[in-house]
Amino acid sequence: MSLSLQTSQTLALLGPSGSGKSTVLRMVAGLERQDSGEVWMAGQDVSRAPPEARNLGLVFQDYALFPHLRVLANVAYGPRRRGKSKAQAEQQAREALELVGLSQLEGRRIGELSGGQQQRVALARALAPRPPLLLLDEPLSNLDEQLRGQLRQDLRTLFESLSTTVLIVTHDQREALALADRVALMRSGRVVQVGGAAEVFGTPATAWVAEFLGQPNVFGRGDTALLVPESAFRLGEGPSYSVTFRQSTEEGQTVRVAHELGEITLHLSSREAEQASGGVLRLSLDQSRVREVPDDRLSI
Repeated sequence: MSLSLQTSQTLALLGPSGSGKSTVLRMVAGLERQDSGEVWMAGQDVSRAPPEARNLGLVFQDYALFPHLRVLANVAYGPRRRGKSKAQAEQQAREALELVGLSQLEGRRIGELSGGQQQRVALARALAPRPPLLLLDEPLSNLDEQLRGQLRQDLRTLFESLSTTVLIVTHDQREALALADRVALMRSGRVVQVGGAAEVFGTPATAWVAEFLGQPNVFGRGDTALLVPESAFRLGEGPSYSVTFRQSTEEGQTVRVAHELGEITLHLSSREAEQASGGVLRLSLDQSRVREVPDDRLSI
């Protein structure tokens, strides 16, 4: 694999468990030695440099906070290790805590914090030395869904306000789309697609990519597959098709339709779902929106 990350850019390494995302991040951090190839930062080859010489911040999945230290001491740890005086380190720590909205908790013990607060402390500790590169390894995976949604927005706002470059590892498609400028999608140790976040999600390069990113209507045709976005269908016009499945959702209904292409999945609003009330749905298809891509779902 070969990837580049520009200053002040956020790149998400996205992929299923075991695809190699965290291994790549650990090689960038210097925690794991690559078998071949090089890691360059700011024009310097750091392939053999130890982690402490790479001038980066790292947030682990389990946060790795020091339970015996209070919040301020945890966050000041990085600047102290880089030679700052206690006063200077605590000043940088307070600035980092303010960035993540935890100034009022600097005297708390780690065990007194919620999961979301611990995540913010870990982020503040990584930011306190003011590193030009920030590495995040599944930073939200230990949080409940409601809190993850809030912190996704908070992190995006924070990244946009700083000049720090960010490399984030995640298996969550929503997280990658919400946080990253660019996405590199990994499968079995390889990058299978890389580009702007909207580009990767909007135009998957293969059938496997489309299904991993949650596109429901992928139909195999030998070595190729047809990707049929829901936006390619128009309701209330064209032939009638049988509805084979329906399930109520907060937004309306999810239905499946017996179409000549295969079983089509559509997510309908409550108003749209009324058109399927009789067990049939009239649909027309804009063929120009259908894309043909390689079908690599069975390949490794």
